[in-house]
Amino acid sequence: MSEEVTYANLKFQDSGRTETVQKLDSFETNAPPASSHTWCKTVLALILLCLLLFIGLGVLGSMYYKLQNTKEELQRNVSLQLMDNINSSEKIRSLSITLQKLATKLCHKLYNEEPEHQCKPCPKSWTWHKDSCYYKHDRYATWIDGNTLCSAENGSLLKIKNNNILEFVKSKELYNYWLGLSPRKKAIDTKRVDENIISSDWFEGNTNVLNMTYCGYIHKLYVYYDDCTLKKNILCEKKANSVKAESMLMSEVQDERV
Repeated sequence: MSEEVTYANLKFQDSGRTETVQKLDSFETNAPPASSHTWCKTVLALILLCLLLFIGLGVLGSMYYKLQNTKEELQRNVSLQLMDNINSSEKIRSLSITLQKLATKLCHKLYNEEPEHQCKPCPKSWTWHKDSCYYKHDRYATWIDGNTLCSAENGSLLKIKNNNILEFVKSKELYNYWLGLSPRKKAIDTKRVDENIISSDWFEGNTNVLNMTYCGYIHKLYVYYDDCTLKKNILCEKKANSVKAESMLMSEVQDERV
């Protein structure tokens, strides 16, 4: 009897162990390995990262495209603005030139009526002709003294360099007036005044005149050479200032008040 009980207990214990072992085997078979979980998480993380990168690249590409369009638009606008400015500058310049011509023309008319009109672009007592101013001194002087006298007034002895000055000279009776020709060691033949327009002998201040003997002068319409130490008439010339349009406007206002 006791042997049967012992056998039954042993059998029950063996069957319990067998069942436990079978359950453990079954659990080990159904449970996924730990490395498989880690790999899945890594793959998911990489996929998400790639998606984020792709989205970021898309956003950056869109921003770059917009910036390029904005840059091109700005360049076009700047180019158009520059063209407008250039055109405006040209129009202003053209208008300024036209206004200056009108002011000069009107001032000439007023000057002919009133020689000392305030619009005159020459100093008081000077004669205005075209784009030059002239002044006859009421004294005689040597060529060197005359040149010094004119230089002190920011001018020079008369130089007949163009047709405007030639026109002025022909309209005046000039007798024995020193000219702004460079002094010479020897005298040269007499010339008509219009033959000296293209001459390169006009004095520019860089010639040593101390050892020179003969200086040019005008008598009527001819150019002669004489001793530089002799005293002759002095006629100074200098470039006229621009006529100021403001002075013309002020003149018109004053005329209306009168």
